[in-house]
Amino acid sequence: MSRIKERFIELEKRNEKALISYIMLGFPNEKSIMPTIRGLVKGGADIIELGFPFSDPLADGPVIQNASTISLEKGTNISKFFKTVKEIRKETEIPLVLMTYTNILHRMGYQKFIKEAKKAGIDGFILPDMSIGESEDYLKAAKNNADTIFLVSPNTSKSRIEKIAKASTGFLYLVAVFGTTGVKTGIKNYTLKAIKNVKKQTKGKIPIGIGFGVSTPEDVRKYIMAGADAVIVGSAYLKLIEKTNPKELESKITSFTKSLKKQTIFK
Repeated sequence: MSRIKERFIELEKRNEKALISYIMLGFPNEKSIMPTIRGLVKGGADIIELGFPFSDPLADGPVIQNASTISLEKGTNISKFFKTVKEIRKETEIPLVLMTYTNILHRMGYQKFIKEAKKAGIDGFILPDMSIGESEDYLKAAKNNADTIFLVSPNTSKSRIEKIAKASTGFLYLVAVFGTTGVKTGIKNYTLKAIKNVKKQTKGKIPIGIGFGVSTPEDVRKYIMAGADAVIVGSAYLKLIEKTNPKELESKITSFTKSLKKQTIFK
């Protein structure tokens, strides 16, 4: 059983939902990564989503695009990424998900990349541009090695949701808003309706995580109350990392993470 599946089972027993925290590797520099990871773990994050930079991140808003550009400028590459994941694994068994774009895996070959990622300590993948119709080789390479987390949106058809949910493991990623990540437009009624519809259609077979534009404890609470099994917070973390003094980074991340995690606990 994967670490991600185990985590959701543990949370269900504790009557909790999952907080998934996103950070960009190499942003704003290599030295910031471990203090950030420690802060996330101390703060109670359930799963960490590690962004690997890509030159044309279509699904990402300006905050993550900026972080991606800076990370690339600082020399982040695959070997550094795997090395960092191994460093993280020395300190924690928290589930780790790699979020990047299909070309990064395709360039090395799905089989080789996923094998190396798994060996380093990655538990699953989010590839926003991976088409379900072109995913056969990717799914074959990932089977029994890592979770494949696909995305659906509020306007995805029922038949397509069925196909995507069948190919997804770990959790299904529901995009909260139309557009890119980190764009704060308020919680939409169509999103709350989409959570209910997707939950109804998947019949509890896979957890539903919601992301894009989620940035405050209030957002987390509202989505959890609407039925989400997990909430993904990304751009808010990157903004915090960028403006925080490096000496205070771990404590600030811990504090912010605690404020988010608190909203996922039902006692």
